[in-house]
Amino acid sequence: MPKDEFEWIRQHTPQRHFQKSLIEGIGDDAAVFASETEYNQLLCVDTMIENVHFKKKTMSPEDIGYKALAVNLSDIAAMGGIPVFYMVSIAVPGTWSDDELKGIYNGITDLGAFYQIDMIGGDTVSSPHELMISVTVYGKVEHNASLLRGNAKPGDYVFLTSATGRSAAGLDILLNKGRLSDFNEKEKVLINHHQRPKPKIIAGRTALKLQARIALNDISDGLASETFEIAEASGTSIELFKNQIPVAEELLLFSENKYWQWILYGGEDFEIVGTVSESDWLKLQEAMKREGIVLYKIGRVKEGHPSVTLIDGEKKESLQKQGYNHFR
Repeated sequence: MPKDEFEWIRQHTPQRHFQKSLIEGIGDDAAVFASETEYNQLLCVDTMIENVHFKKKTMSPEDIGYKALAVNLSDIAAMGGIPVFYMVSIAVPGTWSDDELKGIYNGITDLGAFYQIDMIGGDTVSSPHELMISVTVYGKVEHNASLLRGNAKPGDYVFLTSATGRSAAGLDILLNKGRLSDFNEKEKVLINHHQRPKPKIIAGRTALKLQARIALNDISDGLASETFEIAEASGTSIELFKNQIPVAEELLLFSENKYWQWILYGGEDFEIVGTVSESDWLKLQEAMKREGIVLYKIGRVKEGHPSVTLIDGEKKESLQKQGYNHFR
């Protein structure tokens, strides 16, 4: 745990910045940056708490920092936005060493540097029990552009950027073996999906630039739950076709019942699920392909009361909105 708050802040104040709009970052009472009138502003925040969202058994300090920023960048991606700045607030208990905390900030700043976004402030306090880290990200998106969940309409296709369930499978491995165990190559892939999810910024930007009527949602709480949110926001029902939902090869290490539970309800994949009109589907698919992104068509939007139904041949299963929920 840091012995001096102000020395800690000085040590972790960035020595460079990426964004030309930044006027004053860390070092004054508030950060100052210039606004850009051609953009709407985006703001999101996520909080991770030790023994709720992560354990030392499952995540290194660098992984924790990386993921704390990545989950916010995934929200920006689902809006088709450009991440610009971020702020970090951390509550530190005495059980965390200085080296561990440096690892957290290394994970954050490495990912921030990859996307060329600047840390412009935050807060550091002590905690009586678990570590808590909260990251707020500021982003921007062009005027007259929208990828809101409410954009879905009957007849639209439902699409997915990649297989889900791998993060939950990785967590299951880590909880059973611990992060310092030996893993085979497929287990390493699953673990990496849990510890180092890749925000789909390029996918979001590609969808936005198409200037079509598209609804997007990032998969933080599970495919079923996030698809349900689109249905609710747009006042439609959604059918998902089980034989069209991709199953990652690595998931075949587990039983079919287990991996389908993870695919639908596992969460923390940070892939993108969305809807697009049938007439714009091929244009979206080709635009994504040019960026190296394979889109999977997994369902259809229909008229009806908000609901999500899984179609498996002649069988129909009503999917519940039951991803991860802190208060359930």
